[in-house]
Amino acid sequence: MNEKDKENEGEGVQTKKNEKDQSWIPKIIRKRVCSSFIEDTFSNGAMCQCGNKREDHEPVAMEDNFGAAIVSRWDSAQHSTEVPTDAFGEVEFAGAGKRQSHFLRLSCDSDPQVVYNIMTTSWALPLPNLVVSVVGGEGRAKMKSWVKDVLRQGLVRAAQSTGAWILTGGLREGIGHYVGEAVRDHATASSSSQGIAQVVALGIAPWGMVHNREQLVSKQGSFPAKYFVQNTSRDSFCLDKNYQAFLLVDDGTVGCGGGETAFRARLEEYISHQRTGIYGSGNIEIPVLCLLISGETNMLERVDRSLQNCIPWLVLAGSGGAADFLCEVLGESSVAEENELHEVLHEPLCKHFPKDTNILPLLTERAVSILKNRDLITVYDVEQDASEDFDTVILKALVKACKRQTSDASEYIEELRLAVAWNRVDIAKSELFNGDVQWKYEDLEDSMTDALVNDKSQFVRLFTESGLNILEYLTYGRLEQLYRALPANCLVRQLLEHRLSERQETNRDHSQESSTPFSHATSFSSSGPSPGTSPWTSTGTAPRPTPRRAKMVSLFEVSKVLCDLLGDVCEPFYCQPLELSNKPNTRQSLKHVNKLLLGDCMYLQHRCPSPWSCLFIWAVLQNRKEMATYFWEMAGESVISGLAACKILRELSRLESETETKLAMKELAMHFENLAYGVFSECYRSSESRSFKLLIRGSPVWGRATCLQMATVADARLFFSHDGVQSLLSQIWWGEMDRSTEVWKLMVSFFCPLLIYTNLIKFRQLEEELKEEEPAAREMDSTDGDTVYSLREITKNEEDAEELRTLKSTHKGRRRPPIPPDSSRPFIVFRWRQFWFAPVTAFLGNVLMYFLFLLLFATVLLADFQPPPPTGPSPLELVLYFWVFTLVCEELRQTFFLGNLPLLQRMRKYIQDMWNKMDLSAIMLFLIGLCCRMFPYSYSFGRAVLCVDFMVFTLRLIHIFAVHKQLGPKLIIVEKMVKDVFFFLFFLGVWLLAYGVANEALLYPYEARPEWIFRRVFYRPYLHIFGQIPLDEIDAAKRTMKNCTTNHELIKLGAEPCTSGYANWLVIILLVIYLLVANIVLLNLLIAMFSYTFSKVQERSDIYWKFQRYNLIVEYHSRPALAPPFIILSHLNLFIKRNIRKVPSVKIQHFSRVLQHCAPLQYIKLHYSPLLSFFDPPLLLGRRPLFRSAYSLHTR
Repeated sequence: MNEKDKENEGEGVQTKKNEKDQSWIPKIIRKRVCSSFIEDTFSNGAMCQCGNKREDHEPVAMEDNFGAAIVSRWDSAQHSTEVPTDAFGEVEFAGAGKRQSHFLRLSCDSDPQVVYNIMTTSWALPLPNLVVSVVGGEGRAKMKSWVKDVLRQGLVRAAQSTGAWILTGGLREGIGHYVGEAVRDHATASSSSQGIAQVVALGIAPWGMVHNREQLVSKQGSFPAKYFVQNTSRDSFCLDKNYQAFLLVDDGTVGCGGGETAFRARLEEYISHQRTGIYGSGNIEIPVLCLLISGETNMLERVDRSLQNCIPWLVLAGSGGAADFLCEVLGESSVAEENELHEVLHEPLCKHFPKDTNILPLLTERAVSILKNRDLITVYDVEQDASEDFDTVILKALVKACKRQTSDASEYIEELRLAVAWNRVDIAKSELFNGDVQWKYEDLEDSMTDALVNDKSQFVRLFTESGLNILEYLTYGRLEQLYRALPANCLVRQLLEHRLSERQETNRDHSQESSTPFSHATSFSSSGPSPGTSPWTSTGTAPRPTPRRAKMVSLFEVSKVLCDLLGDVCEPFYCQPLELSNKPNTRQSLKHVNKLLLGDCMYLQHRCPSPWSCLFIWAVLQNRKEMATYFWEMAGESVISGLAACKILRELSRLESETETKLAMKELAMHFENLAYGVFSECYRSSESRSFKLLIRGSPVWGRATCLQMATVADARLFFSHDGVQSLLSQIWWGEMDRSTEVWKLMVSFFCPLLIYTNLIKFRQLEEELKEEEPAAREMDSTDGDTVYSLREITKNEEDAEELRTLKSTHKGRRRPPIPPDSSRPFIVFRWRQFWFAPVTAFLGNVLMYFLFLLLFATVLLADFQPPPPTGPSPLELVLYFWVFTLVCEELRQTFFLGNLPLLQRMRKYIQDMWNKMDLSAIMLFLIGLCCRMFPYSYSFGRAVLCVDFMVFTLRLIHIFAVHKQLGPKLIIVEKMVKDVFFFLFFLGVWLLAYGVANEALLYPYEARPEWIFRRVFYRPYLHIFGQIPLDEIDAAKRTMKNCTTNHELIKLGAEPCTSGYANWLVIILLVIYLLVANIVLLNLLIAMFSYTFSKVQERSDIYWKFQRYNLIVEYHSRPALAPPFIILSHLNLFIKRNIRKVPSVKIQHFSRVLQHCAPLQYIKLHYSPLLSFFDPPLLLGRRPLFRSAYSLHTR
């Protein structure tokens, strides 16, 4: 079977499928057939008044000759009958490619509801947000050029931007032809531009006027029908190929127009009562607007009928005919009395309709009736309104139609929803939010949800500024609905569904143990839809139990996804409304949530305590830049919120598979890091001390996480490079000592501790610190909770717990008098603690003792490594064992006794650090070597392991370079170069294996020893790279006589095999190619990779070093003051205080402090006036709640 036959077979299968799908259409859709032959007097009995010839009528139509003789006029309702339609399916226009249009022949009395359902379901036309019915412009009269521009640049573009349907006659004559051309031009432009929606053009034409209509007739339907047009200049009544669908209205006539007018008006009226909306919510009533262009006298009846059905009209001034008549009389009749209208209308009627003066009274009555509904008519003058977009004109016409001398906002809700659907905030501001309408919260609630779901951030901002209370709006139930409305292709949607499936699996396991009857009610409050209402409408009633809710995404899944993205840096979200502990990943929590969701779910009615932050997270998860930025401005917690968004987006970018989306997430993450950097810069310039407290403040919104913690997990290197962050770290690093202290003074004080009581080292005075912080303390005197009084509290060690509590309990008043240094302990003890408890002292002490440890280790390996017991080990080796034991104790403390995280999370966090992995490897190797050296049979192996372990301990010393500004970035360079080496070794290994096997097979065909084969295949080619080439074996011309053999038996016994001289030329060629590729190509590739890595890191070396320095400061800030092996004393002290005396630790891991907000607005304006320039000053100063929400972070 050839390809053509296969193609025809495939089309036949598709045709049968479509025919089967629409075979029900003739059962419900009818056509009209003339049932009574009424003779046309001008045809001598050959024609009927219906337009058909006598022979085309059925015999039954010719039977009643007497009845037909007394009838003078043929009427469709009386003289035609309905029979099943015989023309439906798809039409393919000749010369128009494979694009097909839907068509349907139907009776003029067909039900509009049935037809509308066929178009939206069977034909799958998208639900319209607007219907524009274009009327007028009949016949073959040439249209004015500017009218074509209005159709092409105005109407079609507006239909595309608003998702509208365009209704015309659909024929290649009059206005329908020009609309078709405009749709064609738009389709051509949209084919080259992605993201442009297609325009739906629908033609409603009389069946009897369509040329070549017999090509469409098929009782089984046409899929498709081939439609040919032979003469385009004459056949002006043929179907236009630029339309998506055709409704061919049959009133039983042939060659007569106007039979479709009544059905078209009924269809427009039906559509105007239908509802559409966001994700099928059905909260927007579809507006229908009629556009009048030119037109004859029959258009006045059409306009009058539609106005009585409250359908607004847009009249195009200057287009001629009925349109110009209405434009003129609307202007003149506005000042005329009602009894003078007949006189006013007489002259315009005679002017515009000179051929119809015989029906002037009838036209006058219709014009008077039209003027009674003048509020529904809008005139569009191209010269005056050229600056406005056509969609703006359309919406203004709809708004004008609903303005019936009232300011009640409920009259404008539909237009507001339409503006949201069109995303035209400028229209909403100028027409709906100009002060004439008093909007209430209930009026904006549903539109706010539409704006959120469809990413209309400007509308969200407008609604918030116009009276919508976000605290009342965002309940937990509505927040769940927002997460359920995530797009299907969204990555977060997939993560939520994965978590939902895990919970449902647990629920199935639990239901096997016990079963509970549930009510199958479907009513929702703010958590979901109720029958007959929008799913977003809040009824204010409590939701009844329903198992359906347990099958949908809840806040529990949101909390788990956020935990996956943010990690252990903060406490889980939404635990309080779900009545969970801070460990939502347990099986008990899953069972509790399932039971809760199967119950009343009263938490759905509760308001979110931090609505802007919840919406900010929701927007960030969807990678919505503009909306997330607005929520970031409103939420407060600006610095940590920006850093949290950075963390979330970077984690999502690792999971995203689409390259474009991945890059957009990384770009948005950098955007929020820059915002956090900018806000903190303003804070730092305004108040240095308060900006330090901002960094170490535990945010209640973000699970008690601090800015420094969030910046660490977000890998926010730019934020860490800020001078304010580095200034805080320097103060923490130096403790109570002056930051300008030279290192040599510290080293001298190590060996002579009495020098710390002299002026060799400068210390900051506590009195000066208290004086600096006293103004800030007065502003925060009413603060509840745990407050950082000074930086001293950040650098306190565990031993200061009791004294710190005493200090806080003593100074809870409005003013805290300065505390002298010797008030709590003697000066000798106080100064001693100031020196030894500083992180820099702990660092230098650890470095010094580590050098001594390496010296001891090397001494043992080189000079004092005794035989196994009972002879050994030596005393020095026992000291080494004890020293390593103290190192093990410190690693155990860091793993199991540091922080409040669960045990598994602490272990995972410990093992993620590269240096901790090196410590663990060194300790494991030491234990293996220790065990092996204790036995004679493994003594040598144990010593070898310890030698390797010494190398690992020595390489661990590189970590101290992180504190150095020049050497610190080099560690990053070395780390990245090591990764580059692995890629290089992969390519090198391929060439090495290829050359090694071929070289060995050619030179030593008799070799049978596996160990020698392995050496010559891998080891010798590797040495070739460095120039060690045995020419006496490879080159036959330089071979010398030696003792070798070719006997296989002797070779197996260990004899040296002789090299083969066969194909020696091939061996040399392979050597040349191997050296060329390995030494020139691959090595230069490695050098280029190293150069790129070096330049990439070097240009941002300062940022890399500052971020690396933070990790080092955190490590030594959390370490005890004493270094190994004396650290064992600190461990014993901590064990006694924690487990025997039960004294809690006040040393802040990662510099975390809980500060609660209590600062008046006047203090914000006084001390943070530079921040006003960062946001919109009029908005901030004019709206106190917005100002507080935007700056609440910096006042705490």
